[in-house]
Amino acid sequence: MRGSLSALLAGALLAGLGHGLAPSPAFAITSAAAPTAGVRTSAHPQWQPNTSYTAGTRVSYGGKEYECLQSHTSLTGWEPSSTPALWKSLGDSGGGTDTAAPSAPAGLRATGTTSSSVSLAWNASTDDVGVTGYVMYRDGAQIATTTGTSHTVGGLSPSSAYTFTVRARDAVGNVSPASEALTATTGSGGGTAPGTTPAAINGRLKVCGVKLCNQYGKPVQLRGMSSHGLQWYSQCLTDGSLDALATDWNSDVLRISLYVQEGGYETDPRRYTDRVHQLIEMATARGMYALVDWHQLTPGDPHHNLARAKTFFTEIAQRHRGKTNLLYDIANEPNGVSWARIKSYAEQLIPVIRAQDPATPILVGTHGWGSLGISDGRDETDVIGNPVQATNIMYTFHFYAASHGQEYLNALDRASDRIPVFVTEFGTQEASGDGPNNFTRTQQYLDLMAAKKISWVNWNFSDDERSGAVFKAGVCGNNGPWTGTASLKPAGVWIRDRIRTPDSFPTA
Repeated sequence: MRGSLSALLAGALLAGLGHGLAPSPAFAITSAAAPTAGVRTSAHPQWQPNTSYTAGTRVSYGGKEYECLQSHTSLTGWEPSSTPALWKSLGDSGGGTDTAAPSAPAGLRATGTTSSSVSLAWNASTDDVGVTGYVMYRDGAQIATTTGTSHTVGGLSPSSAYTFTVRARDAVGNVSPASEALTATTGSGGGTAPGTTPAAINGRLKVCGVKLCNQYGKPVQLRGMSSHGLQWYSQCLTDGSLDALATDWNSDVLRISLYVQEGGYETDPRRYTDRVHQLIEMATARGMYALVDWHQLTPGDPHHNLARAKTFFTEIAQRHRGKTNLLYDIANEPNGVSWARIKSYAEQLIPVIRAQDPATPILVGTHGWGSLGISDGRDETDVIGNPVQATNIMYTFHFYAASHGQEYLNALDRASDRIPVFVTEFGTQEASGDGPNNFTRTQQYLDLMAAKKISWVNWNFSDDERSGAVFKAGVCGNNGPWTGTASLKPAGVWIRDRIRTPDSFPTA
């Protein structure tokens, strides 16, 4: 969220959505205590925060030896035991080895079937050092390995029942007990219709020209909701609320809004990364797309968080790259910086993600608080004339209808003819996320986006006191009710009606 540049300089409007909001007293995050280091004498130096480490360096931490996998500068919260993307365990400091196996994968389920395949998903296992992958079995025989928590088993016979189990393994090869067995039956030889959820119908998305396309190469429009900051309103994201979002609202996508500052990721990287993992799994289980939002806002230069972003997205991409329902939003609302500066950030971060996940679309925030430069007195020609040097990417646009009128609407119209655009955040009210709703102007935006198949996500799925939050105050603390309209503010009723209208997802 943002206002005009002059208003921002005067302090009349917030620089970004949620900026300055007080945390909900119903939810608090506490940092986990660090393990005691130096249990045994080690030949390697103790790990320290704020230290540059290069790949191959070995350290001691918590009585164990670790080897650096990726060059980085360490931070408090990125201890070796909690960042398997950065550190590999080599055993204990006395020359022993890690003998503790991961927990058994839970929640094994079939997310789709055809006449020749079964798509499976499960919940992530835990381990004292870190899970590095999963081993899949069909009828007792090992058939595949994966680093993610989903996999599609192909080459099956029609109308046949198969029994599957999964085991987790850690960096030194310890293997967990098997998950509970799941029996799934393939479809008939005549084939089956596409699945019934947005993610099952469309499969892995990709950018084709200036559109977002499904697995059939057809342009699609996703419509859904964004969470509020996880540090404040995580209690609004429950099994019940996400069931309602998927089946009562008929949402295609959940945007998982991870603030970096303002009490967010930087205060406890491990805890917040794990919460994002959990929400990806929850969205996946309900057939929605999961849009992972790196909600950097203050400072507005995304380079300030580049090292953190590399660590976060490395782990997210490594664990979930097997999924076909992901989108990565790598810079929420850059502000106070040029487009060239944002482009530089994107071109350093995208290769890090692509090393783990070569296929998931990546969304790049634009200058002027995601306004294609309009709020900075610029326009979309900055991006069009100097695009990010990467493939399968889109550019993001944000608007708040009561503050952002015809100039912003025209920019979206023009830009979407030249570059692929995804509206990853908008509201029906003012740029502060509060104040009166302008449904007439918002409908003009929605009509344009429908005509051009521009995907959109509304801010926000919480009970924040502002008019932009869809739920009335106290709903999340009381655990609902989540379905219907009785718990919704006017903006919630209005946007739910627009999400609930039937999707048009071409499949052939």
